[in-house]
Amino acid sequence: MAEKKTLGQEFTKGLLKENPVLRLVLGTCPTLAVSTSIENAIGMGVAATMVLICSNIVISALRKVIPNKVRIPCYIVVIAAFVTMVQLLVKAFAPSLDEGLGIYLPLIVVNCIILGRAEGFANKNGVLASAVDGVGMGVGFTIALTLMAAIREFFGSGNLTLKVIGYGTTLKDIFHLGETDILTAIGLEPILIFILAPGGFFTFGLLMACANKLAESKGKPKAELKGCEACPMAATCGMKAEGKECAE
Repeated sequence: MAEKKTLGQEFTKGLLKENPVLRLVLGTCPTLAVSTSIENAIGMGVAATMVLICSNIVISALRKVIPNKVRIPCYIVVIAAFVTMVQLLVKAFAPSLDEGLGIYLPLIVVNCIILGRAEGFANKNGVLASAVDGVGMGVGFTIALTLMAAIREFFGSGNLTLKVIGYGTTLKDIFHLGETDILTAIGLEPILIFILAPGGFFTFGLLMACANKLAESKGKPKAELKGCEACPMAATCGMKAEGKECAE
């Protein structure tokens, strides 16, 4: 019988032990795509966290009502409703963020982290625990995104945009460098590959290695790429039944 976790443990597991990006290896597509700036990373993290919390609460509350055979379509409808609400709020109050996130904001609907928590946790646990799980996983997702964005933006451009929804500053402004970036000021050059796709994969690999090392020091197993086994729709997937792997 599995040990029952406290609400504090449900929250903290998403930070490292079950970090959705660095440990469960979910949501890698938006992680690699939007982690070119801290502002976009935090914006995506907050949007996904809001959807996670709301969808977990609703799915947990309806878990005994939703028929098992149609649970996945029902989850997607619930998630899509909250994604639409969040997208409209972002469009209204942070149009620059909406432009920066582009197609990846509405694609939160099919983010494996959201659907995975609905299938793997919310439909088996109470409303409060599911809400806390959503907060923890959302914060873990945001932390991973922000770390990646900070590394990629700094080494790729020599600067950090310490802004959220247009408010804040940059390292250039803090050190009064004008148009000169930090790396150039200390005699180095920005490494442009960091803001390109290969730099995203490189940074992602480094952070996963660090997370694995830290987890191993605490007696936890390494993160593993499990392919279709990690997908919440694996049980009903036609491609898996035919022995094929999907693109995600």
